[in-house]
Amino acid sequence: MARQSMREEIVDAAVAQFHSKGYNAAGVKDITDAAGTPKGSFYNHFESKESLAVVALERYGASRRLQDLAASDIAPLVRLRKHFEFLRDETVDAGFARGCLIGNFGAEVADHSETIRTGVRESLGHWASMISGALVEAQQAGTVRADLDPEKTARFLLNAWEGTLIAARSSRSGDAFDDFFDTAFGALLAPRPAQAQP
Repeated sequence: MARQSMREEIVDAAVAQFHSKGYNAAGVKDITDAAGTPKGSFYNHFESKESLAVVALERYGASRRLQDLAASDIAPLVRLRKHFEFLRDETVDAGFARGCLIGNFGAEVADHSETIRTGVRESLGHWASMISGALVEAQQAGTVRADLDPEKTARFLLNAWEGTLIAARSSRSGDAFDDFFDTAFGALLAPRPAQAQP
């Protein structure tokens, strides 16, 4: 039990260290120091920092509250908007720092590590599938245009969101978030107006 607890402490510390410093700047000793564990104990649980990074991505992904995107008691577009509002508020509360760990890893490490590139791709794929599911439900409810491709639109929203985070962090303002919500929910996902009958 103690060994499992130590592993969890290392993973939690890794998420925080990778998120605040980036992959390359967060050393194994930084992570074990933050976890309050001996550096030597790291290799009892992980083969490498790279393998820990993949687990950290999974832990971070679980904190994105993706399950809320499938909450059937809330209208699909409402839950989708609330999802991005939660992520926006988290960034604002952090002083426009850190951004998204998945996107950060994609920008910093994916070109240099096939293992992490795969982890980023799978994380984004799962996230997009949850968004796509909500969009399908919205189409079935008639609140989203029927001609939108849910999978492509979900990937587009994620790509737009990651770019929004970069802009918000660089400007230290919420203007990019306003642009995202206005365009995503005010235009792209707005219902098509009913055509006049001839």
